[in-house]
Amino acid sequence: MRSTVSIRLPDELTKHLDEIAKETGRSRSFHIQKALETYIEDFADLRIAIDRLRNQKDEVISGKELRKTLGL
Repeated sequence: MRSTVSIRLPDELTKHLDEIAKETGRSRSFHIQKALETYIEDFADLRIAIDRLRNQKDEVISGKELRKTLGL
């Protein structure tokens, strides 16, 4: 299933998007979709990281301890 969404972009961003679309031979929609997918994945990762930082039961180790555990 697909939905149509309208957005307003600043002219400068549209210009860059058009340049990328022309260079790659892909549509604006393709690049916007890929950018949103990446943003949503990154946001989900951020949520997990914040939840783990807030969880007082989740053990925190130093970088030195981590390197030692990984044998680095």
